[in-house]
Amino acid sequence: VQLVESGGGLVQAGESLRLSCTASSRVFNYNKVNWYRQAPGKQRESVASITPGGRTTYADSVKGRFTAWRDKDQNTVYLQVNSLGPEDTAVYYCNLLFGRDDYWGQGTQVTVSS
Repeated sequence: VQLVESGGGLVQAGESLRLSCTASSRVFNYNKVNWYRQAPGKQRESVASITPGGRTTYADSVKGRFTAWRDKDQNTVYLQVNSLGPEDTAVYYCNLLFGRDDYWGQGTQVTVSS
């Protein structure tokens, strides 16, 4: 399974972005998908996850600002990121655990200027 993220960019504080993660296989639609981010010099952290049925969970640091949903026709999971601040600057990755296999995309850079 290949995962491709897109939608990152350079924005000012307070602005929004919509990140996408598109998979090459429909197995994506039947498994939980996770969003992670990694800031320079920091460990990768989980920010959101979405079940096949669309149930979502969020890290405390992004609750109320980030929203995940999925489009099964497009094999895509989206992450709307609002009210961005410099602390959200990171590379954002989507992740799929399928059986014993752990799939990651190449990441999309989000940079927020103050």
